[in-house]
Amino acid sequence: MTRQQRLVVIGAGGRGRDAYGRWAIEHPDRARIVAVADISAPRRSALAAEAGGAAEYADWRDVVADLGALRADGVVIAVPDVLHVDVAIAVAEAGIPFLLEKPAAPTLAELSRLARHAADASSRLAVGHVLRFTPFWRSIKRILDSGAIGRTMTLEVRENIGFWHFAHSYVRGNWRSTARAGAMVLTKTSHDLDLIRWLAGSAPESVYSIGELTWFRPENAPPGAPEFCLDGCPVADSCPFYAPRYYVDALAGVSGHPVHLLGADTSPAGRIAALRTGEYGRCVYRSDNDVADHQQTTMMFPGGLTATLTASAFTAENTRNVAITGSAGQLTGHMESGEIVVDLFSPAAVLPDGLPLASHTTQARPPMGHERHTLHVAMPNADLGDHAGHAGGDAALMAEFVDALVAGTVGEGELSFATALDSHLIAFAAEESRLSGVPVDFAAWSSGLDIAAGAEGVAQA
Repeated sequence: MTRQQRLVVIGAGGRGRDAYGRWAIEHPDRARIVAVADISAPRRSALAAEAGGAAEYADWRDVVADLGALRADGVVIAVPDVLHVDVAIAVAEAGIPFLLEKPAAPTLAELSRLARHAADASSRLAVGHVLRFTPFWRSIKRILDSGAIGRTMTLEVRENIGFWHFAHSYVRGNWRSTARAGAMVLTKTSHDLDLIRWLAGSAPESVYSIGELTWFRPENAPPGAPEFCLDGCPVADSCPFYAPRYYVDALAGVSGHPVHLLGADTSPAGRIAALRTGEYGRCVYRSDNDVADHQQTTMMFPGGLTATLTASAFTAENTRNVAITGSAGQLTGHMESGEIVVDLFSPAAVLPDGLPLASHTTQARPPMGHERHTLHVAMPNADLGDHAGHAGGDAALMAEFVDALVAGTVGEGELSFATALDSHLIAFAAEESRLSGVPVDFAAWSSGLDIAAGAEGVAQA
């Protein structure tokens, strides 16, 4: 029987506690959280208690110093983005394999600093690009690789952020500021850029991006809107972003993420008190946010494949859509529902065997009578939705990470820094293009950067 892996979680917020930490708690035969580090006493105590009495640390440096004494097999790093590189380098130097939440670094300079250390510790570092591990996206990858729809011509991914989610995370929350966390194209859509890079099979030749912060600005505030929603907002009944309607009413039955970010007291009265003066209770038009609220990025790949990524705050759903056209078919998909529709133009084309399907129907389509396959991928944790469980990706990544700890393969294949590198570089190139208004020659631009670690691995990913 495989020995239970001893994990240390550094950062007990939404990702550390509710994604990675929860998996360990739910799989006690495979992993055990032995220590939790977080500057917030309520956050770290809550996760430590759920883990059955893990040791608590207020400073991440202290737990890193104790990794040997804790007999840690692996570390999960889920601190604020600006701390990612400092913590990652310290854990790497301690010689313990670790999973680093994406994005790996908030700036090119920080990514370069991490890359220099990853060159020495590449077998130890995995980056949390969870979507590669979902049954939904793995099924799409297998269909493309099978050649069923021929040569891929266009690839479109739509990141529907959800109006409430964007207000929570990118207007009021931790990712609202470029200086504090990074550009939205990095902090939010590095997942999507990783998928596009993975599906395309190579780095792009060029990157062009447009978008801006258009709506969540002071000039769009309704007349008389106060600094905080609870300070007598005159449009409280009609504003889509009125904070109490989200945190108190819509999430009344939720005590975990995102409600626990308000504070330790998640009772209705506690939530109201937190919203009166806390950052999550601010008017969305009077915050200190500066990241784009909508952005579109286009990429040209070798062989003529073109890809487009659209990210928007102004969506009803919080999920991803994909549309791929090929020389012999097309594919569309909806991540949250798990539905994939594949049209096969060639009478000889077949789908690959072994897809993790809950259902599969086929029908002939006019005018040529080609086959349309409607697939529903089995969705782990479907009740959590796209955002909360990333369609099973959070759990699948943790399972892969723990398996790699046992096998000693953390940092290899899809759990490597090299695999994650291109998506970060594409994000930085996209933001440079958005701000300059001109396309970026990706090959020339990236070759001039001081980021050499893992180049061979990236080429093979």
